[in-house]
Amino acid sequence: MSDAAALPAAADEPHWQRLHPATLALALVRIGPRSLQFLPAVAALGFTGNWVWIVPAILAYLLIAFAAACLQWMRFRFIVGDDAVVIESGVLSRQHRTIPFDRIQDVSIEQGLVSRALGIAKVGFETGAGGKENDAHLDAIGLDAAQALRTTIRAHRSTPVAAPAADAPESAPAPAEDRLLFAMGPRRLLVAGLFNFSLAALAVVGGGMQFFDNLLPFDFNIFNPADWIDIAGRYGLDSWLLAHRWIAGIGAAISLLFIGFASGVATMMFANWDFHLTREPRALRRTRGLTTRTDVAVPVKRVQAAILVTGWLRKRFGWHELRLQSLASDGEKERDHQVVPFGRIEEIDPVLGEVAIRRPDDAQAWQHSHRIVALGPIIGATAATIGGGIALYLGNAVGWLGIVAAPLIALIALWAARYHLWADIGDQVAIRRGWWKPKMTLLPHASVQSVDLKTDFILRPFGLATLVFGVPGGSSLASHEIPAIPLGVAQDLRSRILAAGLRQ
Repeated sequence: MSDAAALPAAADEPHWQRLHPATLALALVRIGPRSLQFLPAVAALGFTGNWVWIVPAILAYLLIAFAAACLQWMRFRFIVGDDAVVIESGVLSRQHRTIPFDRIQDVSIEQGLVSRALGIAKVGFETGAGGKENDAHLDAIGLDAAQALRTTIRAHRSTPVAAPAADAPESAPAPAEDRLLFAMGPRRLLVAGLFNFSLAALAVVGGGMQFFDNLLPFDFNIFNPADWIDIAGRYGLDSWLLAHRWIAGIGAAISLLFIGFASGVATMMFANWDFHLTREPRALRRTRGLTTRTDVAVPVKRVQAAILVTGWLRKRFGWHELRLQSLASDGEKERDHQVVPFGRIEEIDPVLGEVAIRRPDDAQAWQHSHRIVALGPIIGATAATIGGGIALYLGNAVGWLGIVAAPLIALIALWAARYHLWADIGDQVAIRRGWWKPKMTLLPHASVQSVDLKTDFILRPFGLATLVFGVPGGSSLASHEIPAIPLGVAQDLRSRILAAGLRQ
């Protein structure tokens, strides 16, 4: 039985369904990367001189892998009932799993490049159980069926519990319609890509140049100033260029900038193409992606904190990024949900309002952490100075590098200490950090599960302590803490935050 185009009607008896037959096409695509594990066996055949068996061995491996995929597809089936999804899977060991609609926090829909061409999608069920063994998904069903399944589960969760007849209202309120909160078009993506300048692609380009250097019919080393001098020599400019060697440096710098900007634009386009953030009755839904199209919901009640990230240059032009730390985050792929990749403050504030988190206004008074937070880098700079002196004493001129760099490290650490700020805003804490890449964390008191008050032999003589907040879900942008603040202030803030949690 093939995948149904749509879910069965409510009046019909639910029946078992199989995954879309295109699942087998996906299996063929996946066999390619998995076949890399077979390379040692192929190499062993070559080393022993049995070259004639290599092609038959590869064909046998592919045939067995495809047969296993077919068997798994035949033994996998699911049924969508009135209030639950039932999945049966396994070839030798059968597994029967029932997932009630009430336990499903979200239904995510993901489409890769091949899946989009075939009109199918992977459907994942977020139950909050955690762990790979508790992960439930339908690997490939028709896109229409996936959307219908999500609509069915959303409608079930939105249906209010029936009240007693005497108190029943005349009509139940209709669920709110979805609202578009934020979107990114091609022009915004282009601008975002230019600000997403990254030289990480240079490592890939450099590795590719080294690997294919002897295979290409031309010299691909565009970053070598000497190559620019040779090019100028072909056009009779060598004598002039020798007197102006800085032109070669400019040419190499332009090449680097082009690679950096191009990689930034490409990354942003592939990741956030046709980005839409909509408000649903229970969640914020984000859809994005060019080759891999993802459809993920962030339940509003499960949002624990908001993280506002920008950069030194981005901030000058008014651009910011908003991430939400949530209990529904996927710890392997995305611990913080990026809900506004590149937007202005006036576009971010409405999104924060939907999750009941507010941003401090410009008149907010911020408190500073003690400058002792710079002690660690200063100690490192001192060690670098001593090491440089010892190297010079031993006759190694590299020691000058440590001596020159040490004061710069110390000055940068002292400068960065000025940007350790925090503020207590009624029912939430705001934490700011960083100058080159400023980050502001907005943490509601009710989201904090624990508050650790830490002090040590360095902080204790100054009457200081560090507060570390335990927040469910975790963040990929480091832990939430307020370092080196007065002990009395830390104790008072800790008591108020824990009291707010007890009132929930």
